[in-house]
Amino acid sequence: MPTAARVPARFEALLAKRAVAHVATVGPRGEPQSSPVWFGWDGETLAFSHTKARQKYRNLVADPRVAVSIADPDHPETYLEIRGTVTIEDDPERRYINAMAMRYLGHPFPPNPGEERVIIRVRPTHVTYQG
Repeated sequence: MPTAARVPARFEALLAKRAVAHVATVGPRGEPQSSPVWFGWDGETLAFSHTKARQKYRNLVADPRVAVSIADPDHPETYLEIRGTVTIEDDPERRYINAMAMRYLGHPFPPNPGEERVIIRVRPTHVTYQG
């Protein structure tokens, strides 16, 4: 297992903002696939919610390597990139997506019948930054 990397303390403020993280995965033909997500940071892992029906989920099940970049919405020249591997856990009660919706929207996430939600946690193995 790769060695854990530390996010510099000066980026804790960025990770606490309602910024959007761009998550890049490896697609089924080896191509990069990137999309924006809401995220949370617990001091050790960056987490986001996703559904089992989407390509990003299938990408991560096949290859758990990921790169996440976050630009500071107040200072776009400042950014943080976290590379790592993911762990995936089911979220049948939708607790994490609701917590993220409260953070980003101020209300719970609208239900989507039949949707299977997961929490994807990224443990940093490499960190780069500017600013």
